[in-house]
Amino acid sequence: MNALNLEEVRGYVNHNIVSFHQRRIASLEQLTLDRLLTKNPYLFRAKHIVTGAELITSLLEAFLSSSEEKLFGDFLESLAIYVASRTCGGHKSAAQGVDLEFIDRGVHYVVSVKSGPNWGNSSQHRKLAQDLKDAESRIKQSRTPLKVQPVLGICY
Repeated sequence: MNALNLEEVRGYVNHNIVSFHQRRIASLEQLTLDRLLTKNPYLFRAKHIVTGAELITSLLEAFLSSSEEKLFGDFLESLAIYVASRTCGGHKSAAQGVDLEFIDRGVHYVVSVKSGPNWGNSSQHRKLAQDLKDAESRIKQSRTPLKVQPVLGICY
């Protein structure tokens, strides 16, 4: 494994965080009232939101929160791929549900990157477990002598 140059990582982050912010702005510019109103109105009633201004503010906050989580998750995935490419020749995986693959010390790692500890519901967890098993089987079928190690990479 190669040493990681933190100055290069800082440069990568500084350069690529700009696209995160540009994508945030673009998501707001493309937002329509129809899309904004897809949230469950009864939730807001239960929260005792009674004015139109409170409703719009709450809807925008909910939209931004879920949008930013997705965008930031994409940024963290690209950062993980960048670091793995610099340290051990890692690359973006073509396997469904797998974000990154690399080989280190005789082990072929298949990694799914998530941007926090509460990243999904139980069916999403099961789907990810199956995707990792499928990737592991695909690699083993290639008759590689390497051990295959699936990894859930939580960035938090």
